[in-house]
Amino acid sequence: MSYEQQARLEVLSAVNAINSVQELNEFKDVIARYFAAKAQKAIDALWDNGTIDESTIAAWGNEHMRTPYRYAKNRS
Repeated sequence: MSYEQQARLEVLSAVNAINSVQELNEFKDVIARYFAAKAQKAIDALWDNGTIDESTIAAWGNEHMRTPYRYAKNRS
């Protein structure tokens, strides 16, 4: 069994134990905190190795990354 399959079984087992909206919200909070911690570790590693710094973050603040709207040619 692959680790992905094992992970799915573990998550399904945890979800099956949820008996209320409060428990669901607590479960979602735990998952969100887990992924937030992973993201923070990755960001810290980028900062520590010099990939990003204060000037990088300042430049991000000035970026406009929206995808431009494209209308269909036959649209009226």
